[in-house]
Amino acid sequence: MLYVCTYYSGRGTGISKFSTAALEEPITPPVKVELTKLLINGQFVDAASGKTFPTLDPRTGQLIANVAEGDIEDVNRAVPAARKAFDEGPWPRMTAYQRSKILLRFADLVEKHTDEIAALEAWDNGKPYEQAASVEIPLFVRLFRYYAGWADKIHGLTLQADGPHHVQTLHEPIGVAGQIIPWNFPLLMYSWKVGPALACGNTVVLKTAEQTPLSALYVSKLFHEAGLPPGVLNIVSGYGPRVGAALASHMDVDKLAFTGSTNTGQIVLGLAAKSNLKPVTLELGGKSPFIVCEDANVDEAVDLAHDALFFNQGQCCCAGSRTFVHERVYDQFVEKAKARALKRVVGDPFRKGVEQGPQVDSKQFDKILKYIRSGVDGGATLETGGQRFGSNGYYIQPTVFSNVQDDMLIATDEIFGPVQTILKFKDINEVIRRANATHFGLAAGVFTQNLDTANTLTRALKAGTVWINCFDVFDAAIPLGGYKMSGHGREKGIYSLSNYLQVKAIWVDGGATLETGGQRFGSNGYYIQPTVFSNVQDDMLIATNEIFGPVQTILKFKDINEVIRRANATHFGLAAGVFTQNLDTANTLT
Repeated sequence: MLYVCTYYSGRGTGISKFSTAALEEPITPPVKVELTKLLINGQFVDAASGKTFPTLDPRTGQLIANVAEGDIEDVNRAVPAARKAFDEGPWPRMTAYQRSKILLRFADLVEKHTDEIAALEAWDNGKPYEQAASVEIPLFVRLFRYYAGWADKIHGLTLQADGPHHVQTLHEPIGVAGQIIPWNFPLLMYSWKVGPALACGNTVVLKTAEQTPLSALYVSKLFHEAGLPPGVLNIVSGYGPRVGAALASHMDVDKLAFTGSTNTGQIVLGLAAKSNLKPVTLELGGKSPFIVCEDANVDEAVDLAHDALFFNQGQCCCAGSRTFVHERVYDQFVEKAKARALKRVVGDPFRKGVEQGPQVDSKQFDKILKYIRSGVDGGATLETGGQRFGSNGYYIQPTVFSNVQDDMLIATDEIFGPVQTILKFKDINEVIRRANATHFGLAAGVFTQNLDTANTLTRALKAGTVWINCFDVFDAAIPLGGYKMSGHGREKGIYSLSNYLQVKAIWVDGGATLETGGQRFGSNGYYIQPTVFSNVQDDMLIATNEIFGPVQTILKFKDINEVIRRANATHFGLAAGVFTQNLDTANTLT
């Protein structure tokens, strides 16, 4: 079914009149669902209980497939598999270059199977197929290639310490990583979590969202085709209070990464702390301001603000869900924003040209409509939308509110749906104060032609990402993460690697006796005192490395065979000297 919003909305009445649209049967997705089991130790297996749960088509609410329902016992199978793969398996022991080749082969396979993967993602989630195929899967592939490039460039440092010590740091994989991903971007969140974890040499137990388990299972099969050893990546589908809680609480999980709501993030963080104090990365909710300044080109600002909010059916943690518009252009902006929403194409995500599919499930659908009702009851002006769209599935009309006040629920809470709230402001100091008056801090957008205004807002806004004259621009190398209750830690880029590494400091006591010297000579130039070490051992750096300076190292030996063996125990072979009065000894050593 394809719906194009061509209706008139009586302003402020909350009543919409729609043109009649022909209903069509949902398009049959061009893919078969073949993988519905758990992935544990390289094998697709049933849940220990034998239970399954339904994953539904949000276009109709009808069954797509029954998927193995993981539980605590399944987590207790997956974690030991990941532990054994880390402690005994080849993944953390192979060269980093070998790991990178497997990641690259995987990215190539995903790219080859774009059509099937995009179809699963659109079918299970409700997002437009074109969005999944042309935007999200290319980002997925790019991210895995990015972290494949990092795999053999992870290294520690050699450090200068006070005293006769050699000090270095090692950046080592942290171990078994538990990862919990959301339903709004199943594939992208998979890549943001699994990519850096595996590049660093860790093993993973991943919990998918119960609403959208299918695409992760498909691509994980491709991962094993690319050469991933068994047990390195395990997938347990199921519900948060059972699988998610078990993973967060597990004493043998070394690291936890979670993307989801702030409320659930608080629960996950508490469970991790109460178990083994495992470190936790959180990417949580947002209520991002999108600020349209008085100098803005209104037409361009309307289009950008529209995309910032309605992208992915509004189910985006970064969504520009508080649209602050300067009073001088406010009325003009509202009229144009309403007109743009009326033109938004809503319908079957498999139909070409559709901009907005259904919400992910009935729970999200009902939640959004409840917030819309609260906006009307609270006195905001419903410019357009506000109702269910069509009679089947979880479609909601693109909705625009004006005259929104800061204390209304539609302005304070994360709606996670196609609901644009437009607020009026007078000056830059006011909008800074109001934009920051939230416990969220994930992202912000600014639309202005004034560089000083852009710089002022960039510094003043308390958010992990600020987009200037753009929005929802993502790159594998650029970090994303929140301030305040939008989480802590960063996803993507070099910053994400630190989530999956632990730092070990190694001190080596020289042990040799410094007989003389060892310091700078004088205060100018590059003079060094003549230096002599005694009691030097063969494995000390001063005995193995070419110092190329005024440092004499004196080693003790007992007999000729010993000294021959030790003298030859080096990868150098340029020259040697012998001091003896015995010709036989000289000939033997020569």
